Amino acid sequence: MIEITKDILKNIYKRRPSNVRKYDYGLLIVIGGSEFYSGSPALSAMAAFKSGVDMVRIIAPKRAADIIASFKPDLAAYPLKGDYLNKKHLSTLFALTESAKVVSRGKAAVVIGGGMGRSEEVQEAILEYLSQISLPVVIDADAIYAVGKKPEIISGKKFLITPHSYEFFVLTGKEIQQLSEEEKIKMVKEEAARMQTTILLKGPVDIISDGKEVALNRTGSPYMSKGGCGDSLAGICGALMARGIDPFTTAQAAAYINGKAGEVVAQRMKEGLLATELIEAIPEVLH
Repeated sequence: MIEITKDILKNIYKRRPSNVRKYDYGLLIVIGGSEFYSGSPALSAMAAFKSGVDMVRIIAPKRAADIIASFKPDLAAYPLKGDYLNKKHLSTLFALTESAKVVSRGKAAVVIGGGMGRSEEVQEAILEYLSQISLPVVIDADAIYAVGKKPEIISGKKFLITPHSYEFFVLTGKEIQQLSEEEKIKMVKEEAARMQTTILLKGPVDIISDGKEVALNRTGSPYMSKGGCGDSLAGICGALMARGIDPFTTAQAAAYINGKAGEVVAQRMKEGLLATELIEAIPEVLH
């Protein structure tokens, strides 16, 4: 059993060499958003930037993409026609994904799920996309609901799934809310092994397993129940996977960073904690 400490960051955040090139530290694609939800992919993108990724490309339905592009000049958002993702968008998604892989010299990853919605059309498009791509992927929020319908498509891929307790039930059919910590650890490990993937179960203690090992993260704060804190975690995960960090190590480092940044802000803001402020605190944790 691994108890995660700040030591997890030492091998990831080393001094950068003087001859570094753009994309050496990754290009992240964030796929998310819908007519109603635009904040989720933006929060993931901003958290990824604060975690060191070189570039983020957001792909979202037009209204969400237009709003996101107005947040900050750092955010590049590609608009898809319509209010929600559907199968008509898949050719565009595949083309943009392949382009990212080429331009980044393979240092690319994907975050998918935040704010996308759970209609059948959206879920089918997510599954089709995940079944065909080879890049590392962080599967969050609404994408977890899609994978729960066809979990075999993720087997053996470099994917990381980030459910809270109810999303874990949606993903696996196993109810864990009332279980002890020891029982939760056993369940997460068993399900990660069965699905041949890495799971980061979010909670008061984050439980991470690749089906072989288990790691526990105890950073965080009760004030992090605010909306958007999970989006920031997904963005940090995406930034690390875009660097080439394996999913199990990524999950450990990202959980530590997100939780510690939440602690920093909670000390000052308590009930007033916002995900945007947590994201701004990430560099305090890294350095």
